[in-house]
Amino acid sequence: MKSYLFVAAVAASSAVFSGAASARPIERACMASDRGGNRSLCGCIQQAADMTLSGGDQRRAAKFFKNPEAAHKTWMSQSKSDDAFWERYKSFGQTAEAYCGG
Repeated sequence: MKSYLFVAAVAASSAVFSGAASARPIERACMASDRGGNRSLCGCIQQAADMTLSGGDQRRAAKFFKNPEAAHKTWMSQSKSDDAFWERYKSFGQTAEAYCGG
């Protein structure tokens, strides 16, 4: 379970969502991922995202589900904006693990 939550927190979706469709980007990305399909878990991870990430951050993080290399590039980046995003993203991952891991 712990490794799935990490993957869910570090992975992301194939689609870029806009308007009403973007309301649950993490859940949609989780469900569409090769490890997805668990609506309860993906919904829980979305709730953690709602508690810790802005809508823009959620859309950015959702992309990691399809392209984990993008997460690695963000983590390795030395830009201040990427560093700030990564701190928020780590907080999301920790929240998702604590909130959904039980």
